Amino acid sequence: MSARVLEELLRGKGAHVDPIACVEDISAELAARHVAGFPHSIGQLVFHMNYWMDYDLRRARGETPPCPEHNAESFPSKATPSDTREWDELRKQFAELLEVSADLANSPAPDLARETAPTCEAHKERANTLEAILWQTVAHNSYHAGQIAMIRRMLGAWPPIGGGDTW
Repeated sequence: MSARVLEELLRGKGAHVDPIACVEDISAELAARHVAGFPHSIGQLVFHMNYWMDYDLRRARGETPPCPEHNAESFPSKATPSDTREWDELRKQFAELLEVSADLANSPAPDLARETAPTCEAHKERANTLEAILWQTVAHNSYHAGQIAMIRRMLGAWPPIGGGDTW
């Protein structure tokens, strides 16, 4: 697939919900609320997506961030967000990380094919090019943005102001 498709999916075009629209118009109080039967709040999901986007962008820059021993380490250990300031920071970081990822998707083909060093055992079992990392980001964010959309529906806060399917 083309770099254009990759960029569009990172930004929530086509079949993917816009990840920024999913979080831009909700309060810190709503972002911290839990729904029955689901272990994470919207704020905790955004923290988690930020964690992995930052991790993978560091890998793309040639860094070797330590691999967490358990996925639970990529979620905050406390209720998140605790206040409006923290929520604003999480959303700001989210938008910035998405922007950097989308910009990288427009890299020349040789750059997208560049191999990155595996930092976890699991990385040794799959492709580790810049393009592969960005596709993993698309899939990961799409999965969690869908969860955010469902939580918002359950809380009566869907669709977002930025738009979203209602059927």
